[in-house]
Amino acid sequence: MADIAVHDLSKVYRSKAHPDGLLALDRISLAVADHQFVCLLGPSGCGKSTVLNVLSGLDQHYTGEVRVAGAVVSRSNAHPFRVGYVFQEPRLLPWLTVRGNIEFALESAGIPKSEWSERINGWLGRVGLRDFAEVHPHELSGGMQQRTSIARAFAIDPEILLMDEPFSGLDELTARSMRELLLGIWLETRKTVIFVTHNCFEACFLADRIAVFAPRPGRIKQEFTVDLGRPRDYEDPRLFEMSVKVTHFVTGKLAA
Repeated sequence: MADIAVHDLSKVYRSKAHPDGLLALDRISLAVADHQFVCLLGPSGCGKSTVLNVLSGLDQHYTGEVRVAGAVVSRSNAHPFRVGYVFQEPRLLPWLTVRGNIEFALESAGIPKSEWSERINGWLGRVGLRDFAEVHPHELSGGMQQRTSIARAFAIDPEILLMDEPFSGLDELTARSMRELLLGIWLETRKTVIFVTHNCFEACFLADRIAVFAPRPGRIKQEFTVDLGRPRDYEDPRLFEMSVKVTHFVTGKLAA
């Protein structure tokens, strides 16, 4: 089980420019059911990525409560779950091959070495990179680097997958194929996914639910349920209608 409950999560950043603190998140509450795909949608700087950093354990300086499968996550408690994280930039280790990058993740996650070969070959096959296992990151296109990042994240068999605008730096044709790839994998694995984006159409195409963030300080001002069934079709007029509805809300154009 990897259901997530966030209650009254607040985060203040302090720096020389803001000695009294800059409120980034203001009492965020969010519930994500096991196996659900949830998108956090909003403008840059509204705290979406901060939520992911708290959930992953990268940021432990906050107020409020975070629970996973009922267990409180805190600075004093080890995370009771395994997390995969796909960043906006691939963040691959440049001195390692594609295979080596995934091996590093498997070792860090405590996966027995006897399982590495099967996991790596299986996931590279799923993302279409089986013939590139011994290639270094600089020899790959941006899309291929993100495919490697996705394979690395899924290879550790995470209970939760966090994705921080992973397709925003790609051209639209590549991003479209990556969304379809991700959804295909998700339909097979049914991981709990929290996906950050500022793209309304992308959120509607991917998500079961969309949490719309207000500008800083980050607050969730609306949630949408995307009841379009799966698998999804880019040409589905209902998807376009849903995207327009969400876009109008985000831009303040909804009729009163």
